[in-house]
Amino acid sequence: MKTLKYITLFAAISTSLLFVQCKDDDDNVIVQETCTDGIMNGEETGIDCGGTACEPCGLVLDFSGTYRQEDQMGRPGINTVFGSTGFKDAFNTTVPSEMQVAFQTKFQDKLLALNAGYTSNALGLTAEEFTTVLSNDVLWLGKTGITTYFNGTEILTGRALSDDVIDVSLLLVFGGPDGSENPDLTSDGVPTNDVAFLSSFPYLAGPF
Repeated sequence: MKTLKYITLFAAISTSLLFVQCKDDDDNVIVQETCTDGIMNGEETGIDCGGTACEPCGLVLDFSGTYRQEDQMGRPGINTVFGSTGFKDAFNTTVPSEMQVAFQTKFQDKLLALNAGYTSNALGLTAEEFTTVLSNDVLWLGKTGITTYFNGTEILTGRALSDDVIDVSLLLVFGGPDGSENPDLTSDGVPTNDVAFLSSFPYLAGPF
């Protein structure tokens, strides 16, 4: 009888060990959550939500209704420099066709605050003429002729990849009629690319 008990006990222990040792190769696989698989996995705290990779749970994106423009960026430097004092919100919600009437004098005041000695610039534009151009914040594009932000003659007929728009802006604000006034303020000191831009999309310059 004792022998039968020992055999039964041994069989039970062996069966337990068998289950303990049984292992699926998939146990070593780290489940990578995806936010569209319809199950809660990885670090998700809900089905396809939460964790570090997915949108927070309970967040519902609403694309209904009418959206309004938050920032004018036809020429980003214009908004940053001339629209930054006191009326930026109004500037951002004004349609371009109404900008000149609404903001030209404000732009002129800002220009003269930046350069109190301003008379005209390298384009021969007075403060009033120059800020009339600037206050209409759209990026112009000439369908024919030269595409340039400013090449010494043409201005704002577009923007070529190699155009140094910051230096051009500083020159026209601080350089005076011949570009020689306030020489320390007419360049940001950053040179142009020493590697040519690609001639096809994505047009990026190669590493150097």
